[in-house]
Amino acid sequence: MQFLLYLIFYPILWIISILPFPLLYLVSDIVYVIVYYIIGYRKKTVRENLTLAFPNFSKEELLKIEKKSYHHLCDTFLEMIKTMTISREEMNKRYVFTNIEVYLDLEKKGKSIALMCAHYASYEWAVSMNHHINFIGYGIYKKIANKYFDKLVRDIRSKFKAVLISTKETKSTIENNAKNNVLGVFGFASDQTPRFSQNLYWDSFLGIETPIHTGAETLAKRYDMNVIFLKGKKVKRGYYEASFEVLSEDVQSVPDFKISELFTRKVENQIKEAPEFYLWTHKRWKHKR
Repeated sequence: MQFLLYLIFYPILWIISILPFPLLYLVSDIVYVIVYYIIGYRKKTVRENLTLAFPNFSKEELLKIEKKSYHHLCDTFLEMIKTMTISREEMNKRYVFTNIEVYLDLEKKGKSIALMCAHYASYEWAVSMNHHINFIGYGIYKKIANKYFDKLVRDIRSKFKAVLISTKETKSTIENNAKNNVLGVFGFASDQTPRFSQNLYWDSFLGIETPIHTGAETLAKRYDMNVIFLKGKKVKRGYYEASFEVLSEDVQSVPDFKISELFTRKVENQIKEAPEFYLWTHKRWKHKR
C-alpha cells in the first residue's frame, strides 16, 4: 500500500515541482481555498493558538492573521515540493543569508555547532545553507511513516548536501562525531511542544507558561558545542532572508536553561514582527499552567 501511494502521488509532486513560480503560486492560491474554506484544516487549533498568543487583538485582527497564515502555509508546502527540482542558482536568489560570515566565523572556533531555529517563514529552504558552509550539515527531522516518501525527503535534502537524521539518531550521531573529531552543524527546530514528562522545564512563551524544548542546549553542553540562532524573514512571496545570531561560544559558563530561554525570547520577537508567517497549525500550548 505504501508503494502504491508513492506511485500515485510522486508524478503529481514532480509535475508541481517543475512549474514556473507564477503557476506554482496560482496552484497555491487554489490549495488555500480548499484547505482553508472547504476542509478547514486544523482551523480550531489555529484559532485557539492565536487567541492565546494575542489576547488583546480584536476578532478582525485575529482573522486577518489567520487567513494570511494559511496562505503562507500553502506557499510553504508548494515551495517544499518545488525543492525537488529547483536549481542551486534559483534557490540562492530566493533564499538569501544576509550575514553568513557570522556563521563561518563560528566554524573557525573548531567546535561543532547547534543551530536553533523556529518553524517560521521558509524553514524548509534553510537547508540551502549547506551550499555556503564547510561543516557537515545535519537536519534533524521526524521520520515519515511511508518509507518511500521518507527516502524522497532524504534525497531532496541531499541535493543541498544535508544529512538527515531522525530525532532518535541525534544524540548518537553527535556522540560519534565527538569521538571521531568530526565537526558538524546540527539544525534544531526547537519551538514546538516537547513530550510531556515530570522532568520538563517551564518558561513563558508569548505570555503563557508552558514546557519548552531544552534538548539542543543539553546536547550542546554535553558535547561542548557552540550555539547559533537562525532568524528567518519573508521579504515577499517566494523570497526570504535569513540572518545568524550567536547565542553562546562558551556553553559551559551559561547557567542551565538560559540558552533555551534566550532562544524562546528570540522566537517570540520574530513572531511579533509578523505573526502570519509562523506555523500555527500545531498545538503549541498542549500543556500550560
